[in-house]
Amino acid sequence: MPNTAPTSLTKILATLGPATDDEQALRRLLENGARAFRLNFSHGDFDSHLDRLRMIRRLSDATGHALAIVGDLQGPKIRVGKLPDGGVEIPAGSEIIFKEAPDHIDGEDARVLPCTYAPLVDEVQAGHRVLINDGAIRTLAVETVDLGSGRRGLRCCVMVGGLVTTGKGINLPDSDISAPAITERDWECVEWAVENGIDFLALSFVRNAGDVRMLQQRLAELTGSGDAAQTRCNTPATKIPVIAKIEKPQAVENIDEILQEADLLMVARGDLGVEMDLAVVPATQKHLIARAHAYGKPAIVATQMLESMITNASPTRAEVSDVANAIYDGADIVMLSGETAVGAHGDMAVDTMRRIAIETERRLLESPRRQPRISSKLVESKNRLSALAHGAFYVVHDADARIVAVWSESGDAAQLLSQIGLRIEILAFTTEPRVANRMALGAGVTPILRRAAPEHRSDFDTLVDRHILENGLGDTGDRVVVLAGKPLGSAGAVNTISLHTIGGDEYCEMS
Repeated sequence: MPNTAPTSLTKILATLGPATDDEQALRRLLENGARAFRLNFSHGDFDSHLDRLRMIRRLSDATGHALAIVGDLQGPKIRVGKLPDGGVEIPAGSEIIFKEAPDHIDGEDARVLPCTYAPLVDEVQAGHRVLINDGAIRTLAVETVDLGSGRRGLRCCVMVGGLVTTGKGINLPDSDISAPAITERDWECVEWAVENGIDFLALSFVRNAGDVRMLQQRLAELTGSGDAAQTRCNTPATKIPVIAKIEKPQAVENIDEILQEADLLMVARGDLGVEMDLAVVPATQKHLIARAHAYGKPAIVATQMLESMITNASPTRAEVSDVANAIYDGADIVMLSGETAVGAHGDMAVDTMRRIAIETERRLLESPRRQPRISSKLVESKNRLSALAHGAFYVVHDADARIVAVWSESGDAAQLLSQIGLRIEILAFTTEPRVANRMALGAGVTPILRRAAPEHRSDFDTLVDRHILENGLGDTGDRVVVLAGKPLGSAGAVNTISLHTIGGDEYCEMS
């Protein structure tokens, strides 16, 4: 294994791009604490994504670290169409017209802007906001107008002006948009993801549970696993978990129904900050993380976390506080975007994020006696594994255990332990390579891939001892909480908790 720095319990998800296309650059991200990597399907082609995917798998094989790969679907993008070179300057107080055509015609009035989304004219009502370039340019819809020759446009008053250039994004926060969450290009990416063994898929433009269900059902068809609901429970080796990206106000309103379908949640603050009042974004972040935990689902916080490190070797103090506060809020995963994809200091950004996380986690661990982070939905379902995880929480803290070890063939037990808020390392053993990769995204979880499960429970204890001592994770005499079942290596077999002393005879089992 490489000389890696101590990892944080909070997982770091690093976006790949041109700055990481060198294998040494990618290795430095891992050595500095990244255990999950994002392929952004909004940029690049399948060949470049495949090259990056293969680099990650080679690095995983060479280092022995299970690494998760997240494919991020672009979703529908509404953009300014083709404009003259140099763009068009639109001053505040002026009026512009968006037309239902993608190209600007030579000699056409500069105030008429093409739009790649033709239904905009029908779906944006008077008084709705039309924002350009991440909200830097803000306009207000006034009325639909006739442009002649059967063409129509949407007249808008410019409140905040600026330079508009080809391809700039358009946000419509007040409008009910009919565009599907998944485009034809996205479906191609979904098929590619299944064929190439992507570990997670992030779904953009989520507005309701139906958007997530549509992707779940297609994934079930592509993996040959049948009903999507059954797939989520019974086929861990083939099921690709879905991350619902919350970036629209409608998704915030429908968060509970979305969480019933999604496997993870991403607080995509970039688009949320455009579509909502910036003042409510921090409170919304806290609310979304809390709702995710109520459903026993991991939460990712993303966008602009260490944005200044794209060009600078050090972050701002505000960015450092932002990362720490996301962890205080309960984020399981924190994400880097441009910082690693195109930044000049990607490895330093990962290292900075790791050090912030470790210090924040240390402070959290020093806090007065805590209660387990209870998923009300799992409690209501009387889930057996959830009950065992709650029991493990109290055993860990009453016995001052240093580590939890679990044989988690499907990954379910590891995820529940991760979600309970233990704040100590969880060693999760499995014989399933794809499960090991997916567990790499679990907060506090260190996946350990084995060729075969031990034959006897005592052999598992010996294996746990050896792994802890050989990797310097603990010392003889330390206590470890072990979860397992019979037979080891079978999905759903976990049914016992034991308190074990490393290198000693002290042992107490609770079924």
